Amino acid sequence: MSYAAAPAIDLFGIPSDAGASCRGSGMGPDAMRVAGLIETLATLGYTVSDHGDLVWDYRAAGGTPWRLSGERQAEVLAIARQSSAQALASLGAGRLPAFVGGDHSLSMGTISGVARHCAAIGKPLFVLWVDAHGDFNTPATSETGNIHGMPLALLCGEPDFGPEYQGDWRGQVDPRNVTVFGARSIDRPERQLLERRGVDVIDMRRIDEMGVVALMRDVLARVEAAGGHLHVSLDVDAIDPAIAPGAGTPVAGGLTFREAHLVMEMIHDSGTMGSLDIVELNPYLDHAGMSARLLVDLAASLFGRQIMPRQSARIDITEAATSI
Repeated sequence: MSYAAAPAIDLFGIPSDAGASCRGSGMGPDAMRVAGLIETLATLGYTVSDHGDLVWDYRAAGGTPWRLSGERQAEVLAIARQSSAQALASLGAGRLPAFVGGDHSLSMGTISGVARHCAAIGKPLFVLWVDAHGDFNTPATSETGNIHGMPLALLCGEPDFGPEYQGDWRGQVDPRNVTVFGARSIDRPERQLLERRGVDVIDMRRIDEMGVVALMRDVLARVEAAGGHLHVSLDVDAIDPAIAPGAGTPVAGGLTFREAHLVMEMIHDSGTMGSLDIVELNPYLDHAGMSARLLVDLAASLFGRQIMPRQSARIDITEAATSI
């Protein structure tokens, strides 16, 4: 994807932690802006329209009990309706929607909007879920009831979600077109569901054994062969907490700095990404903004920042030989 051909970017903040296991990720969008996300993308030649933070029609009242709260569920669903509509409108206008959160439950709406768009134009949707967790629990299997552990299950059509999760905002993803990348913390019932539905879970063991390059080539080759639309959903906890401490659910042994950048660089080079979530940044838990700055740097790699132009790194062997 060349910069000249790159679509304009619609940026939306979703400052909510209603679906999370702890408070703080609602401050994520402001932290990303302060860390220079918009300016960084602009220096890469993109036109970025910052639409500010989404406004939804229901918020849990102050003092609402944090866990297992019906009011928190209502807020998550209000966000889903709004974000689905925004994703659908942005893609329909030929732009690239990028949502910055906020906890991972926001992807219920954002990817629903992308799925609705892809269904309307007959283009297969692929989802790359870069995350330490599978997020494939349901209300029936979840031990905590935290909705940020459930968005993939809802998007892939699991039946345990009640009627309150239905509506024209909701889209659906073929689980066989979903890849979870960087997983290292998956509950047993969740693992069984992931296996039965055919979700490709690339855990850290596979990454250690095979390396990022071989695995990502396979993922991206499937998207390219199908002429698909790739949605990237990047959770900060996919990265090792030693370099990205601003995560509410950190798990040791995550992607290294270079592994994470290489994933982003390969996605950019494939030219397949059409929409994006960056989620779960918790500034309250961060160390002097280091996680926010890392996410901005990863976004820069995802949108084409290079150490050296790729073509200049290749050596023309014939020319080199004749000059000796």
